[in-house]
Amino acid sequence: MSDYTLSEAVREAQRCLHCKMPACRKGCPIANDIPDWIGELAKGNFGNAMKIINTRSNLPAVCGRVCGHERQCEGSCVLGKKGEAIHIGKLERFVADFDWEAGLSHEAIPEKNRGHVAVIGSGPAGLTIAGDLSREGFAVDIYEMEQEPGGVLMFGIPEYRLPKEVVRREIKKIENLGVNIHTNVTVGTDLNVDQLFARGYDAIFMGTGTGRPKSLPIEGIDHPGVFQATDFLRQVNLEHAGLSEEEPAVRPGDRVGVVGCGNSAMDAARTAVRMGASEVTVLYHRTIDRMAALRSEYDDAVAEGVRFIWKASVTKVIGAEGDRLDHVELDVDGEKRVMPLDRLILAVGSAPATRIVSSTTGIEVDEKGYVVTREFPYGMSTRSGVFAGGDVTNRPATVVHAMRDAKLVAEGIARYIDAVKLMDSIK
Repeated sequence: MSDYTLSEAVREAQRCLHCKMPACRKGCPIANDIPDWIGELAKGNFGNAMKIINTRSNLPAVCGRVCGHERQCEGSCVLGKKGEAIHIGKLERFVADFDWEAGLSHEAIPEKNRGHVAVIGSGPAGLTIAGDLSREGFAVDIYEMEQEPGGVLMFGIPEYRLPKEVVRREIKKIENLGVNIHTNVTVGTDLNVDQLFARGYDAIFMGTGTGRPKSLPIEGIDHPGVFQATDFLRQVNLEHAGLSEEEPAVRPGDRVGVVGCGNSAMDAARTAVRMGASEVTVLYHRTIDRMAALRSEYDDAVAEGVRFIWKASVTKVIGAEGDRLDHVELDVDGEKRVMPLDRLILAVGSAPATRIVSSTTGIEVDEKGYVVTREFPYGMSTRSGVFAGGDVTNRPATVVHAMRDAKLVAEGIARYIDAVKLMDSIK
């Protein structure tokens, strides 16, 4: 699965300078011990390399594929200033892929005697919480509303960027630590926080992401030919997995517009190309230097034929018969234009769903609906024992940032449960 052969990976690892103060480690949001595991890889000690990675990351095969390496570890590598940075992302996924295929890692499952934790949501934050706490001796149950775990990793990132079999095997590794996953359970509908506590959990973690897409105040935006990027990508992933019989949102020959210029917009645009769209155009109200997407994602989109119009805002959506559009009206740097389109995809962000908070009491949210948390114990909401992290708190922006936040919350949960049990023992 990796882009490297064994000999190529070892040669690339041997380029590492093993800096005394490694900038690559500082550039990694989860402070991965990059020079240490690269050093083991350079000597051919693949099992040791994986063991070091596992101390900081529960999802190395995922991070090796979807992390923004150019802005993080690789962007900080000193070799990049004089030539070519170490290809850390490719090396990480090589180690993870090699380890899985060879069956090298067999982590000992610790006795689950420190407490019982419920995790709501199985995206990167929820999986990180579950893996970290399970390794520390906590019994963990994950509750996932979809028919398969993985959250945004499974349903929000296209197959070409993150193969779903890679996600499944990373989840299997977490299950092998003793984590139980319950699918097709929607907390806030099927059961609520109070009912979870009644089942004996010492703490609950909310890692549900942002399930409510944002819209725009544009005339005609509610036309059935307008889709949210999250819904579009989810439908395509479900269809790819054989779990959907819905009519494809984009059909061969469609002219497609995408509003927004983050990585989700790039995913939507490139997915539309793969579905046979005749034209795909990204419409962004700012300039290229202000886009949130990685430059590499932009370059790949351009290479695949995606067009970009900068300083462009949609001012009106005009529908045709049925679920097709006729055209949209644009303001491009003060100039009015008309663009014929069949489909318009909105990739302008999302907000937290309210079903969990509204089905219980004591969990406060801010004016935008994000869960309010405290610094100590880190991640705990205004209700004791209920923690939150990831996008639902409006802190992370990427998979690895969600993981970084979740690792801090996991420490907060452990300290909270240990403190409560200590106080109970004193009484």
